[in-house]
Parts: sequence; structure tokens; C-alpha cells
Amino acid sequence: MEENSLKNIMKVIAVLLIGAGAVWILQGVNILPGTFMRGDPQWAINGAITALVGAGLFWFANRK
Repeated sequence: MEENSLKNIMKVIAVLLIGAGAVWILQGVNILPGTFMRGDPQWAINGAITALVGAGLFWFANRK
């Protein structure tokens, strides 16, 4: 597999992790309704960790 395609796959996964983390944060702080996660602060923490992992992966994929 070519290096650029691997980096692109990593970027896509990173964006998905950031998006999922943002949704979990919003549900954990009771802004986004709809699931059992609503209003549970533990999901806000889990979402923040997930978003940070995604941001780190995105940073890693953009290194030269």
C-alpha cells in the first residue's frame, strides 16, 4: 500500500473519531438528545478522549 493512501485512510479515521467524540460530548452534557448517553457526564469525558485521540491521529498523519 502506498504511503499517501495510508495517510489518507488515517485522516478519514481521525475525522470519524473527532466527529464521534463531538457527538458523545454533546450527548453527555445533555445538548444532543436521543440516546441512553444523554445527560451522563462520563460520555462527555469519553467523547473528549476520543476526539483527542482523533486529533492526535490526524496530526500524526499530516507529519512529513
